[in-house]
Amino acid sequence: MQNYTTLNRNRSNMNPYLVKDILEATPQQLVIKLYDLAILNCKKQEMVKTNNVIQALIDALNFEDEEAAQISTGLLRLYKYCQDQMRKGNYEIVLTVLNELRDSWLDAFNKN
Repeated sequence: MQNYTTLNRNRSNMNPYLVKDILEATPQQLVIKLYDLAILNCKKQEMVKTNNVIQALIDALNFEDEEAAQISTGLLRLYKYCQDQMRKGNYEIVLTVLNELRDSWLDAFNKN
């Protein structure tokens, strides 16, 4: 994910409503937005864009907390698998994994 300074610098090229939406989003909302973006790009068979979004999800993983590290390790494997499948052109597999992960996160966030 871009840091605030980079986002600020590129702001003039971006939709101001989208920028406001992102800056005001909770961490949970940002995770769902990333999944939505990855799913959208996967449906369009945009390999590079999809892999870039998946990389942003990888970059957001937490390996410092012991409990979170276990979950992050599993997610890392799934994300790397998705990136590999994207490079092979297996869009339906990636779409299925991303949709299931998105739904799981949404379910978890709604329970809290």
